[in-house]
Order: sequence, then structure tokens, then C-alpha cells
Amino acid sequence: MTAFAACEELVRRHDPDRFLSALFAPAEKRRFLYGLYAFNYEMAHISEAVHEPMIGEIRLAWWRETVEGARAGMPRNHDVAKALAETFAANDLPEELFEKMIEARSFDVSTDSFADIDALEAYADATSGSLMRLAALVLGVEADDLAREAGIAYALTGMLRAIPLHAAHSKHFVADDLVAALTQRAQLHLDAARRIAMPKQALAAFLPAALVPLYLKRPQAPQWLRQIAFLRAAIRGHL
Repeated sequence: MTAFAACEELVRRHDPDRFLSALFAPAEKRRFLYGLYAFNYEMAHISEAVHEPMIGEIRLAWWRETVEGARAGMPRNHDVAKALAETFAANDLPEELFEKMIEARSFDVSTDSFADIDALEAYADATSGSLMRLAALVLGVEADDLAREAGIAYALTGMLRAIPLHAAHSKHFVADDLVAALTQRAQLHLDAARRIAMPKQALAAFLPAALVPLYLKRPQAPQWLRQIAFLRAAIRGHL
């Protein structure tokens, strides 16, 4: 439980949207969600912590081995690794989803740029979409299509929100027309997600996407507005 508590605190500080969304999950499942979300934060943080592609790849390889060890019940002495080991023990989670997340993060530590918006969406699905798939499985539901649409919508919106925080030469954002394209595609994917039946027991896994309409209007919306958006989605039972 100490490892899960550390993961919960990590997510609370660095990923408040997913922290709040996990509160809508059954109490006995929340710790597993925090373990997954802490792992996601560790992956996303690598590109911010290193400046050399080789060092980034080494860290990704370390996490790949860490996931393998956790799955085998032999976690490294790291809170996220220990939480993952217990999460694997209690849940049937496909190894390939973790591999997709790790492999996609290779882009973050590289000097490459997205070839087109389709490549960007594939990245969003491999990261955000895969995380939603894992969260849904923890909650007892397999919802691949919903995770893809909701995951891409949320990820694209996150990229839009980050634009003011990035330098003008950020590899993620190369032209003003891309901003318009991202906005349009985020809305299209949200609309697609809304047309897919939402399994009630897995609502918490997809709740972050309920913030997409709010973020498209107010990229830096305060927490109280995000809480209202979550409550509305939870009451309605859909995004």
C-alpha cells in the first residue's frame, strides 16, 4: 500500500485530471488506476528529464525491463514498479499495451517530427488510448473503440493546451493551420466517442475525455470547472 500511496501522490501532483477521474472508480480499484497513471507519468516525463536521445532510449529500456519484472512478480525497488506488480497480479492486462506506450514514447526523446496529423493521432492512440484501454480493463471492461476515440480526443486537446507553454520551434507544433486541424480532429474524435455506448462500470477510465469541450473553449480552465465537467458526465453517464 505504501507504493500505491506514492503513486497516488505522484498522480495528484502531476496529472490532476486523471487523479480526479479515478475518484469516480470503485474504491477497491482506484489504487490500480493510480499505479497505471503513475507509470504513464514516468513515461511522459522522460523527454522532459533528458536532452539526449540515447539517454532517453536507455530510460525507456529500463522501464521496459521494469514492466517485465513486475509482470513476473519480481519488481524493482521502485514504487511504480511495486504498484505495477500488484496491479498485474490482480488484473489481466495485455503486455502489448504497455509495449505500445513505451514504444510511442521513443518519439518524445527523438529528434523526429510528426509526418502528418495521422501519425500524430497514431501516437495519441498508442499513449492516451492505450492507457484508457488498460484503465477500462482494470474496471472490468474491454472497450477498444471507445478508448481509441476518447483517448485521441483527450490527447489532441492536451497538445493544444500545451502550445503556449512550448517554444515556437517545438517539434509538435509547426504551423497555425495545424492548430485548427487539431481542434477539428479533437472534436471529431469526441463526437465519435459519444456515439459509442459507455459501459457504466468503466466510466472513470474515460472521464478525462469529458474535459475536451471545456478545454477547447478554455485551455487553462480552473480545477473547479473541471470538477463540474466530471460531475456532469458522471450524472449523465456519458462524455
